[in-house]
Amino acid sequence: MLEVSGLSLRYGKHLALDGVAANIGRGETVVILGANGAGKSSLLKAIAGLVKPDEGVRIKLDGNPIAGLPPHLIPSMGIALVPEGRGVFGDLTVEQNLLLGAYSSRARSGEETRRRHVYELFPKLAERRRQTVNTMSGGEQQMVAVARALMSKPDYLMLDEPSLGLAPVVVTELFETLGRVRETGVALLIVEQNVRMSLSVADRGYLMEAGRIVGEGTAAALRRDSAVQRAFLGMA
Repeated sequence: MLEVSGLSLRYGKHLALDGVAANIGRGETVVILGANGAGKSSLLKAIAGLVKPDEGVRIKLDGNPIAGLPPHLIPSMGIALVPEGRGVFGDLTVEQNLLLGAYSSRARSGEETRRRHVYELFPKLAERRRQTVNTMSGGEQQMVAVARALMSKPDYLMLDEPSLGLAPVVVTELFETLGRVRETGVALLIVEQNVRMSLSVADRGYLMEAGRIVGEGTAAALRRDSAVQRAFLGMA
């Protein structure tokens, strides 16, 4: 289990996270809902070690503390992040991007088998494995970003706004693939503005507002919640 408690984070004088507590079990899919600026991305970055939280935070993986570890070690612990904006290496090919995803000691064994599995999940990438990534569409680049993260052999895959800027048909395809990733036993922690789509694949979710967790529940319960319907699902 990945557990976070007492997580506060500041950017200068701005309090981005205020005592956040959340958890995600192995094989579980959890979505983080909230308006822009609620602190959702900051939560993922703190888990990934990309930002330094306030003192006293507890981030544990299967009971072992990982708060304060440098970000390049986090993938070796079994946690991968697909950042907002993808972060792919545009001047490299699809295949080269995937090979970079397997840089950690954890990922080196079985790299070839995992690459074949990733290409099964993303057949388009198999067809274009030698194509330079910056010549691909936004949806294809997002697939590269997810595939590269999977090459690190994660137990927990965090995705920050994976559908941002993508056409609706591509979003549907992406979430269908995430559903297949989920079936492999990888836990998914998703920050996503497309609430309807993210709740369709999630087991449960958290509501964030002004840097705090203000609600939580199963995906079904959140879909029925009148506040969620008004704020995110366009229902009166």
